[in-house]
Amino acid sequence: MLFELRQYTTRPGQRENWVRCMEEEVIPFQVSKGMVILGSFVAEDDDSTYVWIRRFKDEAERERLYEAVYQSDHWKNVIGPKVPEMIDREQIKVRRLTPTPKSGIQ
Repeated sequence: MLFELRQYTTRPGQRENWVRCMEEEVIPFQVSKGMVILGSFVAEDDDSTYVWIRRFKDEAERERLYEAVYQSDHWKNVIGPKVPEMIDREQIKVRRLTPTPKSGIQ
């Protein structure tokens, strides 16, 4: 099992738009392709921080799902072009995590 903890910085005044886009478009689309999204979060003390967590069975599944999502026409033509308007892609931080043996999230 592996996880991605993804932290984004939204552009000024765009966090609400980004959350709406994630909850109404990005997450449902990715889930429809087989992604497992464990949660999404905003920081209480910073109005530009958005964090979400995805889970993958293994690296092969992660690669397959990345291909299904990010190489799809829907992503390339509908969702992808909206992203740079709302988040600073250069500040994206992705941490790959492996749960410890007794972690409650597996």
